Amino acid sequence: MKKEKKRIKTGKKLTIGTWIVILGVWYFVTKLNLIQSVLVPSPYEVWISFINILEDGYNGVSLIVHLGISFKRLFIASFFAIITAIPLGLLSGYFDKVRAIVDSVIQFYRPLPPLAYYTLLILWFGIDDTSKITLLFLAAFAPIYIACVSAVTKINQDYILSAESLGASHKKIFIYIVLPASMPEIFTGLRTAVGVAYTTLVASEMVAATSGIGWMVIDASRYLKSDVMFVGIIIMGITGIFIDIALRFLEKKLVYWKGYV
Repeated sequence: MKKEKKRIKTGKKLTIGTWIVILGVWYFVTKLNLIQSVLVPSPYEVWISFINILEDGYNGVSLIVHLGISFKRLFIASFFAIITAIPLGLLSGYFDKVRAIVDSVIQFYRPLPPLAYYTLLILWFGIDDTSKITLLFLAAFAPIYIACVSAVTKINQDYILSAESLGASHKKIFIYIVLPASMPEIFTGLRTAVGVAYTTLVASEMVAATSGIGWMVIDASRYLKSDVMFVGIIIMGITGIFIDIALRFLEKKLVYWKGYV
């Protein structure tokens, strides 16, 4: 136990040290004018830009509204991906016939770049939030589905056979054995899916959007506002970390049998 705590403490120190080095290199590179500020603004310029956006907003829209719009798109898409991909993935992993019907469709669209079919979604659903949420839904759906299928196929078959020999129905086996055994890997899939959806968010806000944190970065790039781009990227990175922390917290509370330090 002491060794594990020491390992965690050492890991935290290394993480903090890594970011101190990164910020230090960033500061000295810009301070010595080794790179033009239009390409890499200084930490001070980025901070001032953040304060200005926080006070006055960007393009007449406050930063909170930009974040709120992006998170609304992300969370709605993730919610629908979770409630559809988890049951479908578990059923596909447990029943071969369901997998034969569903799996090939998922495997077909999964490797496609989001922008490859985003234009089709715009044609079908228009340029409002429906097409963007659908794009994020598709991006989040595949990782969750694959994680569920993988989790079920990795379950020790002795558990299922033992339950069947004791007269347990398929429904009870599914609820009391398959689902609990799959939960740890399902949460891994959730964390991956939310990350993929967040990265796709920028692509979804590139076309016919006038708000959102992803749109803010894209719009700033058109006018070479690198300080605004850095602000948006840093905000997305930090909020992404907080979302992942929240998911890990839920995992510890809900999947308590997995064991955490």
